Amino acid sequence: MMGKVQLPVQKNQIIDVIFEDLTHDGNGVAKVDGYPLFIANGLPGEKAKVKVTKLNKGYGFAKIMEIYEQSRYRVTPECPIYEECGGCQLQHLSYEGQLKAKEKQVRDVMQRIGKIEDVMIHPVLGMENPWRYRNKSQVPIGEREGGLIGGFYRQRTHDIIDMKECLIQVEENDHVLKEVKEICGKFGVKPYDEKSHKGLLRHVMARYGKISGETMIVLITRTAELPNRKKIVAELVEAIPNLKSIVQNVNSKRTNVIFGNETKVLWGRETITDYIGDIQFAISARSFYQVNPEQTKVLYDQALQYAELTGEESVIDAYCGIGTISLFLAQKAKKVYGVEIVPEAIDDANRNAELNGMDNVEFTVGEAEVIIPNWYKEGIEADVLVVDPPRKGCDQALLDTIIQMKPKKMVYVSCNPATLARDLRILEDGGYKTLEVQPVDMFPMTNHVECVAKLELRSV
Repeated sequence: MMGKVQLPVQKNQIIDVIFEDLTHDGNGVAKVDGYPLFIANGLPGEKAKVKVTKLNKGYGFAKIMEIYEQSRYRVTPECPIYEECGGCQLQHLSYEGQLKAKEKQVRDVMQRIGKIEDVMIHPVLGMENPWRYRNKSQVPIGEREGGLIGGFYRQRTHDIIDMKECLIQVEENDHVLKEVKEICGKFGVKPYDEKSHKGLLRHVMARYGKISGETMIVLITRTAELPNRKKIVAELVEAIPNLKSIVQNVNSKRTNVIFGNETKVLWGRETITDYIGDIQFAISARSFYQVNPEQTKVLYDQALQYAELTGEESVIDAYCGIGTISLFLAQKAKKVYGVEIVPEAIDDANRNAELNGMDNVEFTVGEAEVIIPNWYKEGIEADVLVVDPPRKGCDQALLDTIIQMKPKKMVYVSCNPATLARDLRILEDGGYKTLEVQPVDMFPMTNHVECVAKLELRSV
C-alpha cells in the first residue's frame, strides 16, 4: 500500500514565494519545490509572504499576507468593491500588463496544448479606453435592511455585493439598475430567495444600444404575476431616457440558470436595435449579442480580412448564432450559409438579414456536423468555412466533417485559447496549416481573450 504523499508545504504554513505566472482565471502562480500554489492578486515577478489555505495532491491555494516586491505593472484598482466582487479579475494589473499577459496566455497554449511552434501570433488588439464597454448588465437581486440590492456575487459565493456602479459597464445600465431597485422596492416587490424558493424578482437585465442609444429592461421573476405591474412600468418609463422595451421573463424553477422559457413584453417593443459597423441588429431579451460592439467590429474585421473574399466565394458559418459574422461576411461573399442549433437564434438571424436587405445569406437550424454534409451532397461547397464555437470549442464530429470535406480556407473565431489550441492541433493533423493567430481583447479587466485564426489546406 502506498504511503501518504508528502507535500513540500503544509496548511496554514506561512512562506515566502516569487510569482512566476498568471493562470487563465487571473490568479498568481508560485511554486515550492515544483508544487504550484494558486494565489489571488499575485503578479508575475512579485515577491510575497503568503499563507497556505488549501492543499490538493497536485496543487494548492494560498493568500497574500504581504508583498515585498511589486511588479511594475501593478496598479491600484479603480473600483471600490473590486476585491469583494467577482465581476472582473485583473484591475490590479495595468492595461499594458493585461495585454502582455493575454498574449503570453495565447502563446503558451499554442505550444503546450496545440504543439504548434511556427505560427505567427500577433500582439493583442486592445482598446483605447478599456472602461465602460459592456452594453449588457445582468445581476441577481437580494434584500438588505428592507431595501432591494443588486450586483455581482462575491467570489465563489452567492452573497450579492450591492453595486452602485460597475466601471466596465455603460453608465446607462447603472442608472437602470438603480431605478429598478428603487421603483420595485417602493411597490413592495420581494427579491427571490434561492434557499426557500420564495419571493419574486430573481434577476434584472439591462441592454443598451451603444450606437442607437436604445434601452431594454428585462425583469426575471419566479411567477408570472407581477403586483403593481402598471405602476412599476409607468415609473420606469418616466425615469429612464430612451427606454424602448420592458420585458418580463418567468423562471419558476429551482435553478442557477437565469432565464425561464416564458417571455412577454410588458411595454414597448420586443426588440431594441444596435449596430456593429454598418450592420444593424434587432436584439431581443434572449438574443446572444456581443457585449462589446466596438471590439466585436475589430474581431469581425479581422475574420473578414483572413477570409480574403473577392465576391465570388461561397462561405459556411458553422456556429452562426444570430447571424453577426454571417452578415459581416455577406458584405464581401457571393453567398453565405449559416447553421445554428438554437431555433430562436436562427429566427433572429433571418430577421437581421431582412433588416439589412441582405438576400445572399441562408440560415438553417440544426447541428453543423449533420447539416454541412447534407449541403455538400446537394452540391453546396464552401470556399471558406468559418467557425465561432462556444467555450468548449468545436464538436469532434464537426472537426471530422471539416477534415473530410476539405474547404480550402478556414477562419476560426474563438473565445477560449485552450480549446482553440486543441482544435487547431486536430485540424493540423487533418491536413490544415495554421498561418496566423490574432488575439483581440474583448473583455478588458477580465481574464478572457478572444482570437481569430487563419488556416488553409496544406495542398493549396
